[in-house]
Amino acid sequence: MIGLHFMRLGMLSLAIGMFFGVIGGFQFLFPDFIKELLFTKTRALHVSMVVSWIFLVAIGGVYHYLPRYAVNKLYSSKLASWHYWLFLLTGIAVVGSYLSGRFGGREYFAFPPVLAIPIFISWIFFGINFFKSMSVYSKPWPVYYYQWATGIIYFFLTYTEAHLYLIPYFRENMVREIIVQWKSYGALTGSWNMLVYGTAFFIATKIGGSEKPAYSKMAFGLYFLGLFNLIFGWAHHTYLVPSDTWLRTFAYFVSMTELYIFGKIIWDWRSSLSQWEINRHNLAYHFLFSADIWVFLNLGLALIISVPFFNFYTHGTHIIVAHAMGSTIGINTMILLASIFYVIGSSKESTLSAKQTKGVTHGLKLTNVSLAVFLIALICAGIGKGILYTGEPYQVIMYNIRPFLLTFTIAGIALMLGIWSILWTAYRGLGSQLERKKRIETNSEILEVN
Repeated sequence: MIGLHFMRLGMLSLAIGMFFGVIGGFQFLFPDFIKELLFTKTRALHVSMVVSWIFLVAIGGVYHYLPRYAVNKLYSSKLASWHYWLFLLTGIAVVGSYLSGRFGGREYFAFPPVLAIPIFISWIFFGINFFKSMSVYSKPWPVYYYQWATGIIYFFLTYTEAHLYLIPYFRENMVREIIVQWKSYGALTGSWNMLVYGTAFFIATKIGGSEKPAYSKMAFGLYFLGLFNLIFGWAHHTYLVPSDTWLRTFAYFVSMTELYIFGKIIWDWRSSLSQWEINRHNLAYHFLFSADIWVFLNLGLALIISVPFFNFYTHGTHIIVAHAMGSTIGINTMILLASIFYVIGSSKESTLSAKQTKGVTHGLKLTNVSLAVFLIALICAGIGKGILYTGEPYQVIMYNIRPFLLTFTIAGIALMLGIWSILWTAYRGLGSQLERKKRIETNSEILEVN
């Protein structure tokens, strides 16, 4: 049950995060829009909420899948419950700190560093539960268990590294702090990619009814590439600080190859499925298929902006935002939604009606179309702001790209509505499972008393 609670909390986090993202889009166009909620607040709220969505649903999946497919039960349901409540209460404190204008962190986690302490503790709970649970698993591990284990370990390591700025040695040297900050958060992204990609492999094997793809050489090749990317992938963000050329080149090669191989594995998996297997988990399949398409589209954009000449002009522009949004929404979010609908589709208690299934399908179409327009508008704005910049004042540049920002904002509203419609059905579907389990537990307790 605790895994479903994590997933539902993650869905609420994504819904709220997208709302603040839309507000941020309006503030690009109208700086006085909701003036008391400054852009610094909306950006922090948007980013932290969306990152929390990724972690919450990935963690929820691990908690849900382990006792059903790997071991008889979690090592400690109590630890998992503590993890949930600690994450929830810390999240409320984080939102409160943002709204009150109290900042202090870096990048994805801009809240006061004292709030990082309960996150560290909750992650220790998660790690203990995972490794203690898996200690009784006697078979060779498929690739997704290695990915989950690596994501857990490296999150703890990189999140620790991300707080080195609290030490004067790092904080008092700008170049040193920037390098450590970008390195740690680049690796942090790699840690959640491990959790998400592991989830994708898990769902793919369960839909296909075969564990062979999770033991293949290509799957483990992707795992080791992902591990190298986690360790070195940050290097292509450091053009503005001193770093060796070979390290940047190696980082590009690894990150691009990882995306390609991941996309190819999912593509080949799709080709191997029978129509019956597709129909059995139709919604989960279509979300994974969407993720695969966005993998290749995002790979194409990444290859272009990886060229040093283009990177010099595009870094820090809306093109990089497009790349980040393509990864976060097009790849990670689609995989996590596939996980949620796999859970719903695997349960007899929460079978969706034909009308609900059709609504989710329409929501997915709206999401994909609006995301495409959203990203194209961002890319056009980035070209106008970066590559075509000829020395005009900043106000002139922003006026010139205003039509693209308007398109981006309208597409963002449509994107939010599309995802909200999907989340609403998913939230109710998981809710019906929880209600069913609660009734069973209540009836069991009554029988025991009698």
